[in-house]
Amino acid sequence: MLERITGLESSRVADALRDDIMLGRREPGSRLIERDIAAELQVSRLPVREAIKALVADGIVVARPRSWAVVREFSVQDLQDFAEVRSAMETLAFVLATQRADESALALLESLIDDEEASARSGDAVASRQASAMFHITAVELAQNAMLTELAASLVTRLRWLFGQHDELEEMAVQHRDILRAMRERDVEAIKVMIPAHLDEGRLAAEQRLRARHDENG
Repeated sequence: MLERITGLESSRVADALRDDIMLGRREPGSRLIERDIAAELQVSRLPVREAIKALVADGIVVARPRSWAVVREFSVQDLQDFAEVRSAMETLAFVLATQRADESALALLESLIDDEEASARSGDAVASRQASAMFHITAVELAQNAMLTELAASLVTRLRWLFGQHDELEEMAVQHRDILRAMRERDVEAIKVMIPAHLDEGRLAAEQRLRARHDENG
């Protein structure tokens, strides 16, 4: 029973810390001090320690021997490396989803775009970005390829952090509708062109944000 409770608490702490990092409340390079986090979230230090291990496995926290773990600082080269992997992976995923998804699955994608667009128009950037991320995650699932799903799951946290903070909320929803239209038409050749171009825009925007952050920090 104690192990189960600790496991539930560590999952809750990991989710809270992950959200803080994703939303910029804990900046790259900031320390994750176990006792402070435990006091803040009203848990013991053990689930905090386990949560930090999970975030290290996610690739967004770095463990430092004999010191505090810190939120990972990515370089522009890191971002470019991830972008190359993401482009290859998601292009394949969208191609397979275009070939395999039925109408109910495509309707699910459309509902995510509706949520993304509505949130953007209401000024809820967090919800719009979450719906945008779910559009991509769902497309991977609709590819119906277990290996691809497993690979994406191992990268999803880093990818969402690096590429998910876009500000062109309504424009992103428009691009997603264009992609969905091509999927409905089973136009694989169009998808092979659209997905890399779509992701490349995200890479360039993420590079600009990362360079600006580095400039601010000297």
